[in-house]
Amino acid sequence: MTMLRDLTWRDLPRVVELEGALFGAHAWSEPTWWAELAARPRREYVAAVGPDGAVQGYAGLDHGGESADIMTVAVDPSLHGAGVGRALVDELVARAERGGASALLLEVRDDNAAARALYARTGFVHVSRRRGYYQPEGVDALVLRRLLSPVDGDAQ
Repeated sequence: MTMLRDLTWRDLPRVVELEGALFGAHAWSEPTWWAELAARPRREYVAAVGPDGAVQGYAGLDHGGESADIMTVAVDPSLHGAGVGRALVDELVARAERGGASALLLEVRDDNAAARALYARTGFVHVSRRRGYYQPEGVDALVLRRLLSPVDGDAQ
């Protein structure tokens, strides 16, 4: 069973390990992760943890006003297809709505079929293409968007 919680600095060794395994040359470094965690409250990161407390995956959100952006979604390769990515994306959607965003945007590599399928299942649609965005491979980035229903904090 996976639980979601805020990502903390204590999680960074495992996050950096997963980054390297999943993103290779494009992995964020530990200093980059420290900067991301320091950018709160605009940046918000969530960890998916197993029953033993180990980080199984993580995801991040940039609250940019009416539009929020998914910064990253990553799941331990041994858990691909187990619903961890879906839980993380659903959590980011909820947090973006609570933050007042009316749209959530992301970029995904055109050659990442599994991620593209996850985003399609969670309501994201293709809005544009950035040719040759991922270097040095020259892989296109697809820009995806999901329209949201912002939560009015005064109505609760």
